[in-house]
Amino acid sequence: MVKQKDKMSAGSSKKGRTKELHTAKSGKKDEFYTQLSDIEKEMRYYKKHFHGKTILCNCDDPYASNFFLHFFRKFSMYGLKKLVSVCYKNCEPDLFSRNTDEHSIYLEYTGGADESRDPTKKEIAQWVHPLKGDGDFRSDECIELLKQADIVTTNPPFSLFREYIAQLIEHNKWFLIIGNLNAITYKEFFPQIRDNKVWMGASIHSGDREFGVPKDYPLYAAGCRTDKDGNKFIRVKGVRWFTNLDYKERHDELPLYEEYSPEKYPKYDNYDAINVDATADIPCDYDGIMGVPITFLDKYNPEQFEILGLDRYIADNPHYGHRFTINGKETYARVLIRRIKKEAK
Repeated sequence: MVKQKDKMSAGSSKKGRTKELHTAKSGKKDEFYTQLSDIEKEMRYYKKHFHGKTILCNCDDPYASNFFLHFFRKFSMYGLKKLVSVCYKNCEPDLFSRNTDEHSIYLEYTGGADESRDPTKKEIAQWVHPLKGDGDFRSDECIELLKQADIVTTNPPFSLFREYIAQLIEHNKWFLIIGNLNAITYKEFFPQIRDNKVWMGASIHSGDREFGVPKDYPLYAAGCRTDKDGNKFIRVKGVRWFTNLDYKERHDELPLYEEYSPEKYPKYDNYDAINVDATADIPCDYDGIMGVPITFLDKYNPEQFEILGLDRYIADNPHYGHRFTINGKETYARVLIRRIKKEAK
């Protein structure tokens, strides 16, 4: 089988981590706040996984996070054991980060409140505890909270996705997190997709999503808006849920209608596989290796297809590190797949 080279990046020092996180929060402008409606649409697929579990939202100010709010509202319905929310100490609080204390905080909620209404700031304060450090998810304190959790669900800084997902995998955690679709092409992360250890969530398969952003975020793109309270929102393309929690719909078979022909499905110049430009065009009668768009993973059924690799990082490819080409022209990123042959009954 074709395999991608596996290599996880090393961690950084505490000083380096702090600098990176500040960069992620300001310079790289990826501090996005997930809408409650998007969280609700996704979580309904995983109810069976939540009963009796400790949920950790480790990039979430409990005074502002919709992840915290969702699990507070559904605490009894899900039958949760505990809800933990961790807030990184932002030196410049904004409309979405309301933790103005001199320290970072974490919240532990074990039930008992009136979940028919949203908690007040005073009620939340009863469940809040100080942290000695800054609340960075890579700090020793936060790693201890991670070890105690059963399921992690949050929207981590997109620019730190590699480190964030690597930490979850290192600690063997169940998770349901938001990231950018292009994270699939990270050579540190793709082996998890290939080996069916991580997959796409259920509710987002196309289009863009609206996120809240800090008050100093510049609104230049179309689709940005400011609400009546001064909160800013932008629309972000290529957003996906990533998870290792199973759900029934990902085992639905993808219907295939197209028939193979060499004219419609040319082979790559630099690899023995055919090119398929759209998931809907996967031929029903071809048993060899196919290169498909990364959006194929939205429809991936592990009983129907085998994932073999990612174009640039195929270990036995003499053109390692380069995209596939057709008639000398590079294609977009391609996932290599092969249909799983069904045994005759």
